[in-house]
Amino acid sequence: MLAQSCFPGVVPDYGIWLMPKVDIWSRLTPQSQAAVEKSRELYAAFKAQSADALTVAREGYNHERAYWNSFKVELPSVEDMAIDTPTGKLPLRLYRAQADKALPVLVYVHGGGYILGNLDTHDRICRLLAVKSGWAVLAVDYALSPEKQFPVQPDQVFAVLQHVAANGSGMGLDSSRIAIGGDSAGAHLSLAATLDARIAGAPRVCAQLLYYGGFGLKDSASMRLYGWADLDGLDEKDTTTYRDHYIADPADRDHPRANLLKSDMAGLPPTFIGAVAYDPLRDDSVVLAEFMKERGVAHRLVLYEGVLHGFMHYSAMEPKAMQAIEDGAKFLRELPVG
Repeated sequence: MLAQSCFPGVVPDYGIWLMPKVDIWSRLTPQSQAAVEKSRELYAAFKAQSADALTVAREGYNHERAYWNSFKVELPSVEDMAIDTPTGKLPLRLYRAQADKALPVLVYVHGGGYILGNLDTHDRICRLLAVKSGWAVLAVDYALSPEKQFPVQPDQVFAVLQHVAANGSGMGLDSSRIAIGGDSAGAHLSLAATLDARIAGAPRVCAQLLYYGGFGLKDSASMRLYGWADLDGLDEKDTTTYRDHYIADPADRDHPRANLLKSDMAGLPPTFIGAVAYDPLRDDSVVLAEFMKERGVAHRLVLYEGVLHGFMHYSAMEPKAMQAIEDGAKFLRELPVG
């Protein structure tokens, strides 16, 4: 079933105006269209066992992501572990494409609107990044909202950076070369942790990989043009739900750790920014890149056409997803040592 355009008008049941959207279905690559159809098929086959809407959303997301992660990428070493943080035990997963040397490490923070996702839902992405970069990848299973809310998640991600800096050598890692990255909500939390590290004066973050993140814009051209509930799960209702689950107090929405675009980007490490042309969050990446340019931060902005927000999951079907992962891995490989 193709996406149907939303037209402006009063909806009798709710009495609200719907924002018109650009119909992007025909602009997607055939591979992305096929991935969307497969995703819809997987969700249609999912049988909910709970009456709780959030539980159903999480179980459905896990069910759909399990298919894309079934295309395994073998590694010599994948290890589950956990660290203590002020908010409790925090599960991690360490991926290593080489088991016999101290590797630089990418701390990877998954997406899912702060309410979805775990170590398993982003397993293939992490494996591919490890293989293609030659770096270790340390995935973070931060606490989900609304059970835990802002600032628990940025606190936890920053705690992982601190732990790796202090204990990386015992984990077989080069703790002098720590990068951070993530997709969507994970990109937001990654940038927040880098800004936290700058304020604290440590640890040193050597690079960032930020894929299609939301960084603080409240309105933009891309938000008005794009975002479909049945394509990328990012229509206005969806994004409001994610925001309200993550940040309970409206006064916190402009906190510098929540609205990251309020921060001065000076002094941040080299940054890869992967944006999606038809993503409502596209302009967050564009603005971030402009701020980095203004402050002299080395960065690379890549705009991926013909795909949707979240497309990195579809690397078994969509070549542009594999390209995005390779682009980020290449960015890490080409970083100067020291």
